[in-house]
Amino acid sequence: MSTPAHDPLDDPLARERAHLAASRAALRAMREDVEALDIRDVTANWVNAEVLTRQIDERIKALADLSDTPLFFGRLDYLRAPGAEQAEGAEGEQFYIGRRHVHDADGDPMVIDWRAPVSQPFYRASKKDPMDVGLRRRFGYTGGDLTAYEDEHLSDPAEAAATSKLLQREIERPRVGPMRDIVATIQPEQDEIVRSGLSGTVCVQGGPGTGKTAVGLHRVAYLLYAHRERLARTGTLVIGPNRSFLNYIEQVLPALGELTVRQATVDDLVAHVEVRGTDEAAAAIVKGDARMAEVLRRALYAHVTPPTEPVVVVRGSRRWRIPAYELEEIVGELLARDIRYGAAREALPQRIAHAVLVRMEQAGEAPDDRVQDAVARNSAVKAAVKQIWPAVDPAKLVLRLLSDAEFLAEHAAGILDEEEQKTILWARPARSVKSAKWSAADAVLIDEAADLIQRTHSLGHVVLDEAQDLSPMQYRAVGRRCTTGSATVLGDLAQGTTPWATRGWAEALAHLGKPEGVVEELTAGFRVPTDVIAYASRLLPHIAPGLTPVASVRENPGFFEVRTATGAADVVDACARLLRNEGSTGLIAADARIPALAEALTAAGISYLAPGEETTRETRLTLVPASLAKGLEYDYVVLDEPRAVVDGEPDERTGLRRLYVALTRAVSGLIVTHAAPLPPQLAE
Repeated sequence: MSTPAHDPLDDPLARERAHLAASRAALRAMREDVEALDIRDVTANWVNAEVLTRQIDERIKALADLSDTPLFFGRLDYLRAPGAEQAEGAEGEQFYIGRRHVHDADGDPMVIDWRAPVSQPFYRASKKDPMDVGLRRRFGYTGGDLTAYEDEHLSDPAEAAATSKLLQREIERPRVGPMRDIVATIQPEQDEIVRSGLSGTVCVQGGPGTGKTAVGLHRVAYLLYAHRERLARTGTLVIGPNRSFLNYIEQVLPALGELTVRQATVDDLVAHVEVRGTDEAAAAIVKGDARMAEVLRRALYAHVTPPTEPVVVVRGSRRWRIPAYELEEIVGELLARDIRYGAAREALPQRIAHAVLVRMEQAGEAPDDRVQDAVARNSAVKAAVKQIWPAVDPAKLVLRLLSDAEFLAEHAAGILDEEEQKTILWARPARSVKSAKWSAADAVLIDEAADLIQRTHSLGHVVLDEAQDLSPMQYRAVGRRCTTGSATVLGDLAQGTTPWATRGWAEALAHLGKPEGVVEELTAGFRVPTDVIAYASRLLPHIAPGLTPVASVRENPGFFEVRTATGAADVVDACARLLRNEGSTGLIAADARIPALAEALTAAGISYLAPGEETTRETRLTLVPASLAKGLEYDYVVLDEPRAVVDGEPDERTGLRRLYVALTRAVSGLIVTHAAPLPPQLAE
């Protein structure tokens, strides 16, 4: 670690601080230039003015200088090897690598965006392949103040192989508030995923602490940088498991200057009806099965009725007759095209009208497109379309399937057996769509039916996090949102805690409609300490046989303790002990035990937050039901009663997976408290 010299003129740290101050001043000037723009003479009308004003506002927000966020975190000094081609960075040039591009008044770069090609060696250069980099410098910050630097001469094997102390310090820095970006600590294997192309779908299997969520978010930021114009048209979306998780990650992309990425849960995407009911696990499994897509397709197209009567169109004194057999041919052609139900229904009157126009031409008339449109709107044609190809409401279709045993049996024959049909039938059929107590799985079925009728809008790129908990039908719902785009799928098979949890990524990608997707595995753990991940990994043979355990790369082994508790007071005492340390603390417990623990914390005068609420310097304890722990992280964790976490789930494997999640939320230390015996799977 370098230290400041006595002479300020020869003090490298002072020079770097000066560059930071100059860069911040340049960023302020860039922002002020945008704020000073006068658009009165460049907009043709108020619509253009509104659009341009919105774009300017977004640009101003993107140029915000976050005082506690380093503007740059590294520097590259490029070399040119003798006889080698000119590197992208010219000989002797220095580039400061940061979260966004900053230039001076002459347009010369002061900070290079981490996503730019010239920045790539900061993450990938090594002793074996220095990538024309002579020196890589990392900066250390306290708050927003630059306080240290560390040099790595890649031509020196000893230095290039050494572990970066600043990198370790940044990884292990206490966490207060929402999730941070990892842009300063991205590793080569993570960088390869982040910078992979827009056209390909990538599935990242990563155990706890491997940074898969952060990699997915940084991939979005990179794609927006590399394909800004295209994704501005098509849109991007980040899908998380619940609102608490989305609240936790929501600041990562704005910190990188990206403000236009929408965030949602799967339930948000399929919110065609109000969800007021819940399913038993057995019913949810059947409703989430991909076979339901075919049941819905059959039920929908059963509404198409073969014509039995001719269509007679009267125009003036002439009558034009289209016989039933010709109508049947038209309907057959539309069905054979395998287009959406609604699109075919819209095409049918035009096809009938075209048949009428053929007869008009044969009779010597010369009708044009206006005549065809008029015939398509003729009352006789509209009546025939209504009878042959009626409009179908997706919610009403699902309502009938779940309420009418005969209707379900007819269209599920050979797909669902009798027991499965009974499992999903409502005991008390609802009278209407509004009065029905729809479940989350029902809403997904309605979304599937809606897509059969009318194509779902596709986005340019979708990030799907905690994907291992999705059902096949939920994968299909997400896949509909990126049929013409690509996806980044993030998950850990060992953390699947639903009865329908993903069994393998190849199957999941097939349901998503991306069977060609590439599966990448992250096994280096940057967040969870060695002792903690080793303890949690005892569960892997029981919950995900064959999965590679996470290998912690943390130098700090972390704090880990298993202690016997006699009651809630001991749990509260463990929390109070951890709160003496800097950073955040999470108390994770089985959902059923949360009220009692909340009461005990209040009685002890310890304030606490709910998952998703932002921790502050004053309130650093979060009380977390085990069912909401996934994806969250805390510097320290108290895990209450592992046995209760396991017993709170419908089956042991799901319970052990829930326990695995809870055990791996700690960044610096974990205390496990228990009165009941520990699950035997945690034994050596």
